[in-house]
Amino acid sequence: MVITLLRLLKGPSAQDRVLALDYLYIIAMLMMLVLGIRYASDTYFEAAMLIALFGFVGSFALAKFLLRGEVIE
Repeated sequence: MVITLLRLLKGPSAQDRVLALDYLYIIAMLMMLVLGIRYASDTYFEAAMLIALFGFVGSFALAKFLLRGEVIE
């Protein structure tokens, strides 16, 4: 995880930073799922679902921005 944070902060390109951010979303989502299983709480599963949703939308928006230079046409 530390290596991912370093890649996010000092990545040689913007694409590397986007991939590192996407990886951090996945780590956070998996941590919420493990906590939800451990404590048998639906709140953690809902948080994991929100993290997955925001991670997908954020990655999509950043990829579109890197390709075209704008998010909203």
